[in-house]
Amino acid sequence: MPISTAASRGRALQAGFHFPPEAGMKILVTGGAGFIGSHIVDAILAAGHSAAVLDDLSSGSPANLPADVPLHVVDIADADAVERTFAAEQPDAVCHQAAQMSVSRSVREPAFDARVNVMGLVNVLDAAVRHAARRIVFASSGGVLYGDVTTPAPEETPANPVSPYGITKWVGERYLEFYAREHGLATVALRYSNVYGPRQNPHGEAGVVAIFCKRLLAGEAARINGDGRCVRDYVYGPDVARANLVSLTADLPQVAPGTLTSLNIGTGLGTDVNELEAMIRGAMQELVAARGRLAALPQPEHGPGRAGDLRSNLVAAAQAAAVLGWRPAVGLADGLARTAAWFATS
Repeated sequence: MPISTAASRGRALQAGFHFPPEAGMKILVTGGAGFIGSHIVDAILAAGHSAAVLDDLSSGSPANLPADVPLHVVDIADADAVERTFAAEQPDAVCHQAAQMSVSRSVREPAFDARVNVMGLVNVLDAAVRHAARRIVFASSGGVLYGDVTTPAPEETPANPVSPYGITKWVGERYLEFYAREHGLATVALRYSNVYGPRQNPHGEAGVVAIFCKRLLAGEAARINGDGRCVRDYVYGPDVARANLVSLTADLPQVAPGTLTSLNIGTGLGTDVNELEAMIRGAMQELVAARGRLAALPQPEHGPGRAGDLRSNLVAAAQAAAVLGWRPAVGLADGLARTAAWFATS
């Protein structure tokens, strides 16, 4: 059942958001019915702004949104449908979260990946220009942009994407830079590390935390691809939403018309998949024990590695702290416990 706007504000405040009393922007969130996008909608509403959502519902759900938030069921690769949405909503700013987000699918289907992640972005940017949106925030990916790195990569690290997904994110930033320069947009690319949290979709190939949570809740073993030693930087979804809100609404000297500002959003802390699974299994074990199930959850299984997966990836987020005043607030153990509890009750 869709939630209310008041409930959306309440859960955002509980997640640590604090907002000024006066606001009034209209923000269109593409992919806003999905995992990260719906947390961003929560933050926008809690700040006193208004939100509208464009989403094809391929992985998102209307249940993630307040009932009174307009939802346009649209494929971003459909330029005419994107145009109709902008004409109806006339947003002041756009938060572009809609994407094909599976690395392995991008390897198998690079044309589909480019259709969604490149042409979809161009459609959104063209519509934003025609309807005078002032600021565009783009979900980029530090998790794939820098290639294999064993120490936290700062933004000046040369781009070295090894998958079509990473390539389209890099190309996306170049399009943002062009549209900013050509049309006077203020643009921000937030380079996420691996985002996890409540509402993450456990179906498909992306979202390892959600996938492990669902399997363990069902009493099934988590399946680890390869040896489980791939290291990632995990950042909590509502923390990522805070970074988007500030990027969209704050008066930031570095975010000016005609510019692109690219910022890493992560923790700089690495955890391999074996460690991650053990932490999730521990959190789930506590939850099932509280329900009277005393049997130990199964140990993980290992399968073949996945094409396109990096061995190690970490991002440095010092620039996000300097530009946005943003730092991750929820540590991995706490975030996994909150996520496990959400899956256990959803």
